[in-house]
Amino acid sequence: MRLYETGFLISPNVTEEEADILIQQMADIVTQKNGKMAKLEKWGKRRMAYQIGKFGEAYYVFFHYDGGPDIPLELGRRFRQMDTILRYLTLVKETQQNVRKKKKAVDRRRAKETAAGEPTEPAAEGGTPEPRKREEA
Repeated sequence: MRLYETGFLISPNVTEEEADILIQQMADIVTQKNGKMAKLEKWGKRRMAYQIGKFGEAYYVFFHYDGGPDIPLELGRRFRQMDTILRYLTLVKETQQNVRKKKKAVDRRRAKETAAGEPTEPAAEGGTPEPRKREEA
């Protein structure tokens, strides 16, 4: 099972009660597909960065859930069928904690090489930098 985050925008011409019913229907899909809802965020009606259609604001909703890949597919299918959903996006959350450790180790190695007086060549695509060969005069 993976962690997912699905965010969607509900049209502002829907009443709050209708929006709550819609949100509950979408949350029920997660449990029907044997997923576990970790967090449900309702941000309410907010102004959007740009207009979508004729709307300048929308209801923002975010689901954080744990489940199989069939859950986001089903949610996406249902979102596409509804006219009240303006946009949606599903992301797979990373379970890796510290991605920066790898970068720091590479930076430390480069610092040691330059401190030792070995100038380095720029790295080839995706490779590590190689020490320059000194020409003897």
